[in-house]
Amino acid sequence: MLPDRPIGGSAGYQLFLTLGTGLAIVALVLDWFAGRSLTEGLGLTLPLVVSALLTAGIGYWAVPLLRALKAGQVIRQDGPQAHLKKAGTPTMGGIFFVPVAVLLALLWTGFNSNVLAVSALTLGYGAIGLLDDWQILLKKSNKGISPRMKLALQISLASLFCLWMAWSQPWDITTILLPFGLALPLGVLFWVLAGFVLVAESNATNLTDGLDGLAGGTGAIALLGLGALIAPSSPELMIFCACLSGGCLGFLVHNHNPARVFMGDTGSLALGGALAAVGLMSHSLFGLLIIGGIFLVESLSVIAQVGYYKATKDHNGNGKRLLRMAPLHHHFELTGWSETKVVSRFYLIGGLLAGLGLLIH
Repeated sequence: MLPDRPIGGSAGYQLFLTLGTGLAIVALVLDWFAGRSLTEGLGLTLPLVVSALLTAGIGYWAVPLLRALKAGQVIRQDGPQAHLKKAGTPTMGGIFFVPVAVLLALLWTGFNSNVLAVSALTLGYGAIGLLDDWQILLKKSNKGISPRMKLALQISLASLFCLWMAWSQPWDITTILLPFGLALPLGVLFWVLAGFVLVAESNATNLTDGLDGLAGGTGAIALLGLGALIAPSSPELMIFCACLSGGCLGFLVHNHNPARVFMGDTGSLALGGALAAVGLMSHSLFGLLIIGGIFLVESLSVIAQVGYYKATKDHNGNGKRLLRMAPLHHHFELTGWSETKVVSRFYLIGGLLAGLGLLIH
């Protein structure tokens, strides 16, 4: 049995309800303006809603199962002290919402080859996260597989995906679309950038997964925004994005504050891999950079924190901190903001960035 927690009246629930309703309305409006059929399921709205409902429903079976398997999160001791009370909350939630959304997208698109490839990459990165989460649970510490092993696995999958793109995609796959109708042909440099983006985006999304509902909500926003951006040129990948965005919303039914389950690396690495793969396949890396700006800033905050600490080390080896804690969401939390306040502001900024990405493309 799950512990009794406030649901209907909690700030986290109200935030989730606002986000879910808002994204459904946005999808509906975008489909209406683009003239996409709602009844035939060829737009954003129906895949989003169906995936959200299906994932949420399965979660009512999966979350108690994770709890019964004692898949409780181990909380890092050097993190915000308020998070220690979350110890024991089931993790690895990505194990149910990612496969459900991916399978729905495959069925919806008739197992389209591009969707198959993106789905394989998404599930592959999810498998790396699952391995890491499982090792954390076995060791009962925050250290799963070694960073070197995780990076090697991520690079290996990224390389396989790039090889598949080189073999299967048109020659202009190496061209990135820029705002105002401009394009940037990169040639062989594209493949170096592609590998970097796949690894970097998955790790950036992973860094964002630190507060109840944060990665799930910002992931849902970014996926819907990217789906809307690529809809005219890649309708099958649009449906994939809509299904995964809906999967994130369904997961948030159980992950909003106070969370009853965490997505773990199983979910966060998969979401980042999905965003990067779709961005590469649709020539939309610049659009992804804007739409997924939250993930970029979270990564930069960690890089800045580590760099500043090393640069200011004294003779005793002690350095100064640029932020109270990295990633950035923990900095705001330690300034006195509640979790729901931090998450709501990140949702708002994520929505504005998604709108900006659509506006300038």
